[in-house]
Amino acid sequence: MKITIGHLYPDLLNLYGDRGNIQCLMKRCQWRGIEAETIPFELGDQIDFSRLDIVLLGGGSDREQMLVCEKLKEIQADFKAYVEKGGVVIAICGGYQLLGKYYKTDQGTITGLDLVDLYTEQEEGRLISNIVLKSDLFDMPVVGFENHGGRTFIGENKPLGKVLYGSGNDGKTGYEGVVYKNVIGTYLHGPLLPKNPQLADWLIARALEQKYHKPVELSLLDDSEEAEANAYVYHRFVKSGQAEE
Repeated sequence: MKITIGHLYPDLLNLYGDRGNIQCLMKRCQWRGIEAETIPFELGDQIDFSRLDIVLLGGGSDREQMLVCEKLKEIQADFKAYVEKGGVVIAICGGYQLLGKYYKTDQGTITGLDLVDLYTEQEEGRLISNIVLKSDLFDMPVVGFENHGGRTFIGENKPLGKVLYGSGNDGKTGYEGVVYKNVIGTYLHGPLLPKNPQLADWLIARALEQKYHKPVELSLLDDSEEAEANAYVYHRFVKSGQAEE
């Protein structure tokens, strides 16, 4: 089996360690004997989504998001078709905001890809914190770091998880991220996947099932170090009494 990962605009959208997410996906495939390659796409490149099994859309500053805005309009129809057919996407921070209809900032409105029914608006103050989620998709907590001025509103879509510590999508609803078909959008970074091996494996399994049209059960890896790091964050910020579960 083989997985091809498309990394969209890594020269502009790599503010929060997204290459670490790529390396994590590659290694977890290779350790299982699954062939994996990553194709980086720059602004001038043509993207053939039919060749891709996972798409990573990383985070960038508002300025960098503005730079890719026009290019995103060119690929919107193809990207939308990929998502609706079950294509796997992981979108981090700025990439998460770009999944929606728009991101309204002090400098203007960034038109999104409109892949998921959500939108983002900038508000005063940034939401900066370690963050811990409880997600129905995983046995382990989802942990990471958030740093965003935008507040994202996901409507009736399913959130990635309930916030146990931190702010999440908007600092008010108590939820973080979004799950739509095989798309995950989230503000968690640092990078995200090395700290959350179950989330990485969810992406890999969904990609293999979509590509080979059959159920996939991934072989187990020794995730003891990852689990220890994950548990440390959970106990430090949730079980310490600083937040209620």
